Amino acid sequence: MRFGTTLSAFALSGVVALATTFNANAADPEFSFKIHHFLSPDAVAQTKMIEPWVERIEEESEGRIEFEIFPAMSLGGTPSGLYRQVRDGDADIIWTEIGLTPGVFPRTEVFELPSVHLGSAKQTNLAIQYSIDLINDDFKDIHPLLIHAHAGNALHIAQPLDVYQTATIEGLKIYTPSRAGKWMIEEMGGVPVELPADTLTEALASGGADGALASFEGVSALNLHEVTTMSAEGRNKERFGTSVFLFAMNSDSYASLPDDLKKIIDSNSGRDFAEEMGDVWDAAETNGKNLQYSSGGSIVRLEADITANMIELSEKVVERWVEDVKAKDIKGQAIVRWARAAIANYKP
Repeated sequence: MRFGTTLSAFALSGVVALATTFNANAADPEFSFKIHHFLSPDAVAQTKMIEPWVERIEEESEGRIEFEIFPAMSLGGTPSGLYRQVRDGDADIIWTEIGLTPGVFPRTEVFELPSVHLGSAKQTNLAIQYSIDLINDDFKDIHPLLIHAHAGNALHIAQPLDVYQTATIEGLKIYTPSRAGKWMIEEMGGVPVELPADTLTEALASGGADGALASFEGVSALNLHEVTTMSAEGRNKERFGTSVFLFAMNSDSYASLPDDLKKIIDSNSGRDFAEEMGDVWDAAETNGKNLQYSSGGSIVRLEADITANMIELSEKVVERWVEDVKAKDIKGQAIVRWARAAIANYKP
């Protein structure tokens, strides 16, 4: 069994306690904000998104704003609490997965659904931006900076099993953070496993989980290539849904800024930022795939008939979501139609 340093072991090393600070100007800043997230400082979320964003804001504000980045939950708490931290002001800015707080983002969840998300982070990111007015009620208690997806969930399995020539993962314990992902696992005959993301690698190594629905970027972020032997996607690279992520600011922290500094924050949020990060997350898939290959693992595409069955199961997940949000007086079917049309509009 291949097994390397996990995120939890990394946190124990003490490195995670060191905050990364960027200061574009020697003058004392007028505003200092803490950014908190749950992955390591080497993850794409920090190196390719948060750090460049911080540098731009600090430069454009001429040092009037500074940031400290706290990775791997080094400000305390658990990943599922990140949304509450930014809502309540315990952190100024957070990056998190919306699936970690089920029920809080019922409209936005539509973009996680299998057969709605089609396998491109950029495509879905732009569709989310186009749909902001439709999902705004999900974010009334915070100030969103970016709502984005990764390229989509592939199926990663710890032990070599002949699951790719069949339509089922019957009885296998599979991890994924989102409700849509858990429903997809159930439709495929698997058993959803709930655990913190930073313990997933250990769970796969010990048999606590048999596999995971995750992106290939997640393979590199969590070292999944060291504890999995196979990865699979649909015949035409279809994915088993995706995860939607939130980069958000506390409303009072944002309101504390004068208009000229708010304008700088605003100009570095929204559509252009979403498009840029779509390219980043799509490109990050290559590294994860290369890691799987180089560690001796295989990546396969499901046969056409199995892919067709996967799409049928995906539609059952969509139907389940539509029925679920009906209880919140949300017109799920209309939102699904809108989301699909928006994603189709941005087809690569």
